[in-house]
Amino acid sequence: MSDTGPFAELPAALVDEVLAATSEVAGRLLASFSRTKEQRANFRKSLEDSGLLLRKSDLGSPPYPTTCATDGSYAIERLLTTDLVAAAAVAVEGLTPPSETRHWAYPRHTAFIEAEPHHEGTSTILRALMLGRELELALAAPHDLILLDGTLTLPVIYFNQALNAAPDAPELKTAGEFLGNIENFFSAYHDLLTLTRNDKQIVSLPKYSTRREIGRRLGWPDNQDDRGLLTLVLNPGELTKPVQLETPSQAWHFNTSRIGSGVRNRIDTLGKEIVAALDRVHVFYYKPQSWLPALRVEVAASIANNPHRLGIVVQGLEMQCATPAMLEPYPNYLADRTVKALAKALPAFRQVTTQRIAEEFKGDIGEVFFAMHGYRSDSGRK
Repeated sequence: MSDTGPFAELPAALVDEVLAATSEVAGRLLASFSRTKEQRANFRKSLEDSGLLLRKSDLGSPPYPTTCATDGSYAIERLLTTDLVAAAAVAVEGLTPPSETRHWAYPRHTAFIEAEPHHEGTSTILRALMLGRELELALAAPHDLILLDGTLTLPVIYFNQALNAAPDAPELKTAGEFLGNIENFFSAYHDLLTLTRNDKQIVSLPKYSTRREIGRRLGWPDNQDDRGLLTLVLNPGELTKPVQLETPSQAWHFNTSRIGSGVRNRIDTLGKEIVAALDRVHVFYYKPQSWLPALRVEVAASIANNPHRLGIVVQGLEMQCATPAMLEPYPNYLADRTVKALAKALPAFRQVTTQRIAEEFKGDIGEVFFAMHGYRSDSGRK
């Protein structure tokens, strides 16, 4: 076994035990896959009988839209005396239709980097700041089709967590940045959900979801989510009819009670309209190519109920899924690759910062290197 292999630093007995257990796990998974394959014809028939099965040709042949995708990430370098935090959001243009010129010669981005005192709420607030910046980039994009990463309901969760944490962290510049821009973030989120312009379609593509809008309606097995089953059931070029998004057992809401009354009054109004718009969000699944899993696509009601606009979304997704080398639309792949590099680059930013401090520090330079020593790196995306 290579010294650099995946098991190099694990005890041999532990490796043997886990490898032995994988045989049993593989057997259970094989049985599950076999049952699903045997039932595929029944699942497909129930989908057809319900009227939920559509084909791309049912939506006409709208022109290919210009497309971009957004994504974001954040990272925290835990140092001895401080935290070095960074968040970035990017927007990347997709493949350009033959009849169109490129809107952007290079990706758009927004970044935040700061040194913060140690605080348990930093990652929560930084993550919400990242998402807010991403929503602003998406709204400003001049493209016909904007692809968001993650579910359309995610900002409710992240914003609420940050609204609870930020008032307890007045010493954090991250908290000040988030609270100072919260009205802009709410406004961008609201506009993305309620946009009715025919020349701009906003859709969200969560990679992972446990929701079962289709399976629950058709009585499919509870242990299989919609995306997994529909990947097997749908043929290339087929999609499901948009259905309303499952809502949580507790109604969506924003907890704004701890922020200033002036801002609170304005974002409470936006928050109510956002919640009302979320109740009208629809979801459908589309399989553009044989080599791709079914895409879960969340859209506003104004798109779901308009065959022409729905056709533009489907046309754009098919165009951006042009190669088996990527298991997601091309601009989503590029945006994902770009933001993942942030966490890898943060130690280099720390080293540059350390060098500049050392050049100007008048005391023992060893104190600088102790203080700027990295003990742990935290990073994340949506």
